Amino acid sequence: MPFSSWVSILTLVMASGGSTESPSVLRQRVDMMELNHFVDENGREVFQQVIFYDWSKRDRQFHVRAWRLIKSDQQLPVRSWDPPMYQCEWSDSGLVKQVTAPSMRETWTQEDPERKNRRILSEDRRIPLFSD
Repeated sequence: MPFSSWVSILTLVMASGGSTESPSVLRQRVDMMELNHFVDENGREVFQQVIFYDWSKRDRQFHVRAWRLIKSDQQLPVRSWDPPMYQCEWSDSGLVKQVTAPSMRETWTQEDPERKNRRILSEDRRIPLFSD
C-alpha cells in the first residue's frame, strides 16, 4: 500500500478519536412498516413518518409499536432483496437503531394513522421497540 494511503488511514483514525470501531447497532424486527405522508386539506405534505407495526393474532389487526418522524432521506425505509425485507435505520445517542420488516405500505392521509391506532391499543400498552 502506498505511503499516502497509510497517511490517509492514520488521519481518519486520529480524527475519530483513535477508534476504528463502528457504533453499536440495535436491531429489531416488526411485522410491517408504514411510510406515512401526512397532508393538509390542500394535499400539501406536512410531515413524513415511519410507523412500526406487529400483527395481533387476538385482535386480528396491526398494532403500532412505535413511530418516528422522518428528518432526512437517509431515514426512509429501504428495500433489500437478499434477504427480501424493508429496513429503516437512524442514529440515536451514539447508537445505530435498525428495524426490519417483511412488508411495507406507503400512505397519504389527513388523519394520523398512529393516533388512530391509539383507539385500538393505548400507548402505555404498546410493546416498546427498543428497551431504554
